[in-house]
Amino acid sequence: MRDCLALSASGVENHNIPRDQDMAFPDGFIDVPPGKIAAIITYLEMLRPAAARPAPALPDIGLRHVEAPEAAWYRKLYARVGAQDWLWSSRLEFPVLDLEAVIQHPGVQIYALTENGNDEGLLELDFRVEGACELAFFGLTRGLIGRGAGRFLMNQAIALAWARPIQRFWLHTCTLDHPDAVGFYMRSGFTPFRRQIEIADDPRLDGVLPETAAPQMPIIRPPA
Repeated sequence: MRDCLALSASGVENHNIPRDQDMAFPDGFIDVPPGKIAAIITYLEMLRPAAARPAPALPDIGLRHVEAPEAAWYRKLYARVGAQDWLWSSRLEFPVLDLEAVIQHPGVQIYALTENGNDEGLLELDFRVEGACELAFFGLTRGLIGRGAGRFLMNQAIALAWARPIQRFWLHTCTLDHPDAVGFYMRSGFTPFRRQIEIADDPRLDGVLPETAAPQMPIIRPPA
């Protein structure tokens, strides 16, 4: 991975970057305003069912379909999976009725990965577009990462998606997610097809998430 060192127009590393707000940047550099966060989004798709990859035996791990999930239950699991480490916040900002209109829609399937009967992972499959399935949310609580539960959950996701009459299974992930997210999805059979840059409000500055969340992405506050 290339270090994020600022370059002069000639390509020479420049270690004397001024702090002035109106400084000029070389081509290809975009200033992210204070109070905002930026991420590179990668879109991936699967156009035919991928074979299940080997997963370790996990006798205490299971999957349950949650029919008509309530907003409070969903938000609690969503936050446990993604808020503290990866700045997941969009579903925490939805009004309750708007959120339940999505997660209780007949074209949306919500699953919880369980460990010893406790909900420890989230899988959301969105079939609302005919002929396609979006892997809307996929994640595990911190204690399950690296133990093979993610592979189990992905194998389940692929099987559930392609059990419907679809021609395309797709998702997007970003650089705020786990560093191996893109690699994991590619190993699972997804192919990248599009990339975007997103600049959004920092959810830690408006009270949606605590300021201690995702310390790897430092907060840059707007001027007082």
